[in-house]
Amino acid sequence: MSEFNPSDPFGFFANMMKPGGTNPFMPPLTEEEIDRKIIECKTVEQWLAMQVGMLQMTVKTLEMQKAGLAAFKQSIDPNKPEHS
Repeated sequence: MSEFNPSDPFGFFANMMKPGGTNPFMPPLTEEEIDRKIIECKTVEQWLAMQVGMLQMTVKTLEMQKAGLAAFKQSIDPNKPEHS
């Protein structure tokens, strides 16, 4: 890559877009590196899916607790209107 020139603010991008030039944002990958990255991404995807499931279960549990508390309050004072 050529030397940085402060008088040419777009020189870095021009060098990056040259055919056959190296792209610092996308290093060349081997097939093994690509396979490793795929496995890493799938592992992260599975972990995130598990976290979403735990979060959904927590929300359902809190909703059930809220409904149970409302039913308990209603049984104590059946004449009192429910608050949403």
